[in-house]
Amino acid sequence: MAEGGEGGEVRFDWSDVEPIPQDDGPRPVVPIAYTDEFRELMDLFRAVLAKDERSARALKLTADVIAVNAANYTVWHFRRLVLESLGRDLHEELEYLDAAAEGNHKNYQIWHHRRWVVQKLGKDAVYKELEFTEGALKDDPKNYHAWSHRQWLLQELEDWKWELDYCSKLLEEDSANNSAWNQRFFVVTRCPSLGGLLQMRDSEVSYCIDSIKQVPTNESPWRYLKGLFLDDRAAFVSNSVASEACITELVKDPNNVPAFGFLLDLLSAGFQPTSGQKEMLQKVLPAWETPSELTDAVCMRLQKVDAMRCQYWAWRRSLLPLTVAAPEI
Repeated sequence: MAEGGEGGEVRFDWSDVEPIPQDDGPRPVVPIAYTDEFRELMDLFRAVLAKDERSARALKLTADVIAVNAANYTVWHFRRLVLESLGRDLHEELEYLDAAAEGNHKNYQIWHHRRWVVQKLGKDAVYKELEFTEGALKDDPKNYHAWSHRQWLLQELEDWKWELDYCSKLLEEDSANNSAWNQRFFVVTRCPSLGGLLQMRDSEVSYCIDSIKQVPTNESPWRYLKGLFLDDRAAFVSNSVASEACITELVKDPNNVPAFGFLLDLLSAGFQPTSGQKEMLQKVLPAWETPSELTDAVCMRLQKVDAMRCQYWAWRRSLLPLTVAAPEI
């Protein structure tokens, strides 16, 4: 059997190993049509695993098996045992993983193995790993595995200094990238040097509003803006910058669904418009006087302008206290 990939083309002698065929029973109901190569490799691997042989040829065999089935967690686990026994250079293992990940960026076993390698290498691997995940996210900005690995890196190896800038870069490219907004919130709430959500709130509110001004109907920054007041209803209701931005956008576009949704959240939390805000909102939603009537009118407007989710807005309306219903808008 010819093998390559680790140290170039290598040919190992396996004449001393008796392959162990797969036992599917005497009459398998739906036999799988394995290729000859796959069957040969797996029969040999079962024999090596049974002997617990931790050798260079065993390591090469794991690479060959992974090449035909990268999701085989038993092979990955055995590979880790062999790597430790041989004391191999784990920087070389990262290079091997770079190649194995090509076309397999959503393979859980590859990411799990990568995390194990990085844990062993420690801070020496930080820069390479951040660079690697950035490359994976260029191909697929919503790759859960890449984001999860990146968040683990930041917390485990405590290297946060560029992450907020990285989030800003992604959001400049696509302000609807929910994964980048999620990562930004992760950094703001977890990075020790930033001081937490309370410390960052004002600057993040400003960042959100700038993003909203560029694309007012983009729901992502509206959701992020609400998230900045997590578990702090009083601050949410009293933040004049957020409420003013919301009402201003509604005056510009009376059909702005995310802005109406944000206003409904404000009203549901106890927000009461000032006299000036009331005057502005009555241009958008006429014929209401009290906050409860306004809330009802907002729900009704959302049922019309967001037909896809009309049942959801009807449900939100059903949660309101019984009030004098506002007229049809």
